[in-house]
Amino acid sequence: RMDQALLLVLNELPAPGLRLASRSGFCHQCLYQFLAFVPPSNQSLRKPGTASVMVDTQHPLTLLLNSSVGDRELCKIQYHFGEFGNYSLVVKTLSTSTQNVSCDLIINEAPINSYLPILFAFLVYMGILAVLIVGRLLMKIDPVRNWVYKKLNPRATDRMINSELGSPNTTDSINCDPTPHSWSTASRKRLHSLDTFRGLSLVLMVFVNYGGGKYWFFKHESWNDICHLHFPSALFSRFVFIMGTSIALSLGSLMRWGSSKWKVLRKILWRSSVLILLGIIIVNPNYCLGPLSWDNLRIPGVLQRLGFTYLVVASLELLFTRADSGTWEGPFPALQDILPFWPQWIFILMLEVVWLCLTFLLPVPDCPRGYLGPGGIGDFGNYPNCTGGAAGYIDRLLLGEKHMYQHPSSGVIYQTTMPYDPEGILGTINSIVMAFLGLQAGKITLFYKDQHKQIMSRFAIWGIVMGIISAILTKCSKEDGFIPINKNLWSISYVTTTSCFAFILLLLIYYLVDVKKLWSGAPFLYPGMNSILVYIGHQVFANYFPFKWKMQDSQSHAEHLTQNLTATTLWVIISYILYRRRIFWKI
Repeated sequence: RMDQALLLVLNELPAPGLRLASRSGFCHQCLYQFLAFVPPSNQSLRKPGTASVMVDTQHPLTLLLNSSVGDRELCKIQYHFGEFGNYSLVVKTLSTSTQNVSCDLIINEAPINSYLPILFAFLVYMGILAVLIVGRLLMKIDPVRNWVYKKLNPRATDRMINSELGSPNTTDSINCDPTPHSWSTASRKRLHSLDTFRGLSLVLMVFVNYGGGKYWFFKHESWNDICHLHFPSALFSRFVFIMGTSIALSLGSLMRWGSSKWKVLRKILWRSSVLILLGIIIVNPNYCLGPLSWDNLRIPGVLQRLGFTYLVVASLELLFTRADSGTWEGPFPALQDILPFWPQWIFILMLEVVWLCLTFLLPVPDCPRGYLGPGGIGDFGNYPNCTGGAAGYIDRLLLGEKHMYQHPSSGVIYQTTMPYDPEGILGTINSIVMAFLGLQAGKITLFYKDQHKQIMSRFAIWGIVMGIISAILTKCSKEDGFIPINKNLWSISYVTTTSCFAFILLLLIYYLVDVKKLWSGAPFLYPGMNSILVYIGHQVFANYFPFKWKMQDSQSHAEHLTQNLTATTLWVIISYILYRRRIFWKI
């Protein structure tokens, strides 16, 4: 099967036989898992005892061979098997006069290179990009451009050329109804880098949610993340980050347009409620169990967390937003985007103190205080029912096990049996912190409007500061830091690390798109301007053609990758068509 290899164990030793066990290299402090009993050899027929097992190829494995009697360790082998490979493990004594045992691994049939489809897909997309670039360069030649104009409808051509000037204004970012001023000349000043950032995160999130070609590195980390951060684990956090950035821009714009705070608050409450209800009723993974009922309704979720985070951060910002954002007249003018909002920082720090106290001080039955592990076979199997520590306990206590996510990513490697929700209650505190850091990025763009060097330097400083905090919290280690990077827990080190990368990525996109205008933001700009529609649509229509079809070989990475890339590309095309028709779904 996919991500598996065949291992044939040949035992040339006499009785009593062998026990074969394995442990994944990505499983921290895990127990060895029994694979097979290998019978002893038949000395009279000179025939070795044999046993065949399927072994995992996603991560390096440690194979342990023990005697079935006395549990004496005979040999230990560390090896990274290849997908669809065929291997033999020959166990024998070095000589008849010695008891030393040798274990030789032989490749009977070479594994396939399962990464070639990724290379092919990359070349295809690069080819498409090259064609588009050449086409744009040709359009700068007068004879070619005139010929194209004659062939195309003049009105359609005009819309195509001027599509960038027809983008909606930031004032509509939390408004359901388009208003005439959305298409005014002010739209030219819209920061396309924010839409591009959002769209990039969304497109990658859609690809990962569709399966990512079934490659292990396009799946969420089982538990703790590596220091440079596992790729899929950062996507949702970037979406939360840019949501915070948009809050600063949209609320400030609404206040400048003369909206009262009560009116804006009603819009905030409405948008939060709709997001939460959409998450519970429409985008709910428990539909795979049949029609939804209260008995198995999953309460937490991605949209639910976005809705509640938006409610808290937008309300907090509304309290201190002024229609006239003049220059800070107090001391330290270089900190005018921070000092006037010190009550917000006090509130966020208090929230973080609450998270730290609950995480490390709350007593959890049958679990050590401050436990941050995955449970299951992790930590040598001492705490099998302690998945997530206080975070999991609070969710099970307040929500009930049946109203949580039933198949956490830790179940694959750590074999956890307890339900655990990565969008649970306790982690929402740190998603609020993440959105607040994004809010800070929005304030920077507001307070230093059109001062590109000031904006970029502050993005860089914030990125460096967050990176330093992360290095201290994690000791640049996956497992040995004070607080490990963990997307399931939404640990504070996860927030500081992902915000570090978010600030740096936003800096690069801002420089390319809004400062130097070397890149229009396409194609990520389009889904970024219709993010809610794309996210909900890709979830609702995930199992419908043409986003999914019956495969000829369901054990092929190439077919899965083709299907997932096709589905993701279709959503980009749909968002582009909606962009051209000026259709933007806002809540």
